[in-house]
Amino acid sequence: QAVDLSGGDPPVAIETALRANGWGHDWRNGVFSYHHYHSTAHEVLVVYAGSARVQFGGEAGIVASVTAGDVVIIPAGVGHKNLDATADFGVIGAYPRGQAWDICYGRAGERPRADENIARVPLPSADPVFGRGGPLLAHWR
Repeated sequence: QAVDLSGGDPPVAIETALRANGWGHDWRNGVFSYHHYHSTAHEVLVVYAGSARVQFGGEAGIVASVTAGDVVIIPAGVGHKNLDATADFGVIGAYPRGQAWDICYGRAGERPRADENIARVPLPSADPVFGRGGPLLAHWR
């Protein structure tokens, strides 16, 4: 578990921490049930309730189970899809400050623009959970 869910309102606490660490444009509840990716932004998913199976990397990608307390960083250009989730699945998504997300589906017409966008996306300035001293950038490479 990367985040503490013991407080009275975990979603609000998570959103507050994300914003304090430079991640915003946050949303709650749901990962699309179709393959998609963002060419203009990295994304963080923070699960605060239930569980889901999410596929990362497109049709042939890995499948990971995520549960309450898990944090997943999705670099720009990495496809993701919700395969199934419990009825109580709760997740918050956010993007590094200054990165406006788009949505791409892996269609041929999206390239080369999407590839060019991905190449220009800067690394986040801070770990979304632990801030500037957090482990994200050390593990990124």
